[in-house]
Amino acid sequence: MSKSMKDRITSLDWPTLQQILDEQGYAKIPVLLDMDQCHEIMKTYEQASYFRSTINMARYRFGEGEYKYYQAPLPELLLQLREGFYPELAKTANRWQEQLGHVADYPATLPEFIKQCHRQEQLRSTPLILKYEMGGYNCLHQDLYGDVFFPFQVVFSLNQKELDYTGGEFLLVEQRPRAQSRGHVITLEQGAGLIFPTNNRPVKGTRGYYRTTLRHGVSTVTSGTRYTLGIIFHDAK
Repeated sequence: MSKSMKDRITSLDWPTLQQILDEQGYAKIPVLLDMDQCHEIMKTYEQASYFRSTINMARYRFGEGEYKYYQAPLPELLLQLREGFYPELAKTANRWQEQLGHVADYPATLPEFIKQCHRQEQLRSTPLILKYEMGGYNCLHQDLYGDVFFPFQVVFSLNQKELDYTGGEFLLVEQRPRAQSRGHVITLEQGAGLIFPTNNRPVKGTRGYYRTTLRHGVSTVTSGTRYTLGIIFHDAK
């Protein structure tokens, strides 16, 4: 019998992932979604009942492509991913808060955190599926959506680079104080994921920790169609 999604997430090497997040600010997750699960998620794209909103990127000058926000209640697999990743990431979130001199007040479970969002009238669900065809791209941005936000999000590749599409690399750019920005180009296997900061991260310097700001995007897809799943933990205003 295959492991449940909760078991798969729990069995990840979290001490190493935590260390990598502290050292470089982002961490790749090995293949977590099997091919059937990837196809299951991609098939939802054409079923309007799953979604609360569809965004045409070109209309808002966000890039070229389209994404759709799932409406609550989320499909079970997405709910398991959101609830499964939150507790370990909350540990890192609180550690980072302390390093930056803030109160470490992220609760231990996702339902508790969602209550904080709702008290600030952030009531709209945020997990989303993104579709890019040839020529598609996503400008550098942040996904904050309100005063309450979680400092991590997770993205999963739903189809296979070099087989289903070319180009379309994930971009992560870190703006360092009084220095030029640093860029990362990240590729993922089908079903694999990436944990990365939503807004900023602490970096240890000679006088303690300082804050760097991060933005993410997607380079131009040169052929085929690219699908990704985004798991954002805070709800939107």
